[in-house]
Amino acid sequence: MKDSNKEKLLTPNDVAELLHVSPTTVRFWAQKGDLKALTTPGGHRRFEYDEVEEFATRRGVSLQKHSTGRRILIVDDDLTFGRYLLELFERVEGVEVELANFSFEAGLKVRSFKPDTVLLDVMMPGVNGFQVCQMMKSDPGLKGIRIIGMTGYPSDENIGKMLAAGAEVCLEKPIDTNELMMVLNLKAPA
Repeated sequence: MKDSNKEKLLTPNDVAELLHVSPTTVRFWAQKGDLKALTTPGGHRRFEYDEVEEFATRRGVSLQKHSTGRRILIVDDDLTFGRYLLELFERVEGVEVELANFSFEAGLKVRSFKPDTVLLDVMMPGVNGFQVCQMMKSDPGLKGIRIIGMTGYPSDENIGKMLAAGAEVCLEKPIDTNELMMVLNLKAPA
C-alpha cells in the first residue's frame, strides 16, 4: 500500500489486505466497535489509516505494507488431513506453508518458520490446541500471529474455548475450502 493511502479513507478490503484478514473480519471488528469506522452517506464503512495503525498496534500486529507472500503453519495430528491442507496451500500463489503434527513440533516451527497465520487443530494429544493458542497469545513476540482453530468436534463449548483462548475463528472439520480461503483472504487455487 502506498504512503499516499495514509491520507485517504480505506475500504474494508484495503484494511483486510493490510491486516491479512478477510473483509468480513474487518466489518465484524467495526460492528463490535473494536476498529473505529466512519460511515459514508451511502452506508459504507471507511477507515482512517491512523485508526487502523493504532488498532494493529493494540493487537500486536504488523501492518502489511506490501505483498511479500504469506506464511501459514498447519498444526494437526491427523497426518492425512494435514497433508491435504499442505498440498492445498502449496498450490496457492504467494503462500509458503509448513506442517507440524504435534504441539512440541509446532512450537519449534513457530520460532523458525515465523508464520503470519497458524491453522491449529483443537484436539491434539498432549498439549491441545486451546493450550497452544493461549501460550502463543500470551507471548508478546507471538501474539500478532493469526490463529484459526479447526475442530472435528464443533460443540459450542469447544468453539467458545478456542475463541476465548485467542483464535480469530474456529472452523468445523471437514474444512469448507471456500470458507477457509475467505477467512484467510486468499484466492483458491485453480
